Amino acid sequence: MTRVMADADVSGEVFARRPKRADARRNYDALIAAAREVFGEHGAGASLEEIARRAGVGIGTLYRNFPQRRDLFEAVYVEEVRALSASADDLADEPPWDALVAWLHRFVAYVATKRALAEELVHDSEVFRSCRTEIYATGEPLLRRAQAAGEARPDAGFDDVIRLISGLAAYQFPDPAQRDRVLAIALDGLRASAGAESTRA
Repeated sequence: MTRVMADADVSGEVFARRPKRADARRNYDALIAAAREVFGEHGAGASLEEIARRAGVGIGTLYRNFPQRRDLFEAVYVEEVRALSASADDLADEPPWDALVAWLHRFVAYVATKRALAEELVHDSEVFRSCRTEIYATGEPLLRRAQAAGEARPDAGFDDVIRLISGLAAYQFPDPAQRDRVLAIALDGLRASAGAESTRA
């Protein structure tokens, strides 16, 4: 089995923990949504009781789904990555540059969740590697498509883009408007015209 296949299996195993019964799945999904919100507000040390309260379930229901705090961290993280990956399908009919930019904006929201959980999930863990593999498999084709259309600078690798956007997203901006403005400036540098100007300079 290759590393890519093994990594995909890890995130798949976490995702497969979702209950099969509709009522239990609703509780599970409510807990994930509440945990994403609470972790984003208070970090990974947030109260599990608060997560259960926001999800509208008892603390016992939380522990039945997530016996260990780490189980909840992993589930939230994998669900975020799955949603980010699935969002690329929604952008299939968009122009290449617009699709790339829209996906990167969604990536910024993902980074916020990653930052909240990173202190609890070791960066070289199997779950992190699995999610990284999935993100690259989803986002890299969007960059290549924009490059093939002549809209993204050809000398930019996907790893370059991820590092650039992650660095911006991890910074604490005073308000979302400034974050979006700085992100727009960075994305202007990714455009093919910007690459051409820098080459001539």
